[in-house]
Amino acid sequence: MSARGHYRRHSPQFKIQLCTDIRTGKLGRREALKTSNLSANLVQMWLTQFDRGELDKEDAAASTVAEYEAQIAALERKVGLLIMELDLLKKTPWLRLVSDSENSSIISGPKPAPFDGDAK
Repeated sequence: MSARGHYRRHSPQFKIQLCTDIRTGKLGRREALKTSNLSANLVQMWLTQFDRGELDKEDAAASTVAEYEAQIAALERKVGLLIMELDLLKKTPWLRLVSDSENSSIISGPKPAPFDGDAK
């Protein structure tokens, strides 16, 4: 049983840049193969995807995933802060905002001040 080598992964930006350089004539295929140490079949597959516009979709999907990961991290930080705040509130005794002599309700709060008459 032979040991297989690990697969290299190339970013969508690298693929797009390489295909753009080949298609514009900045770089020849053979030169790209030698400098990047890539197989001809792989470069041909990237060029086909590039011509169809599939590499741009892959790049957009990668950036969308990065945006989602950033949003998830921000939400996780917010949840952590809210949990810490809730734990702190659970540990502190309830403060009475209204004296014992006044009737109050959780919904309506303390009774309003007496009203002497109509507005003038």
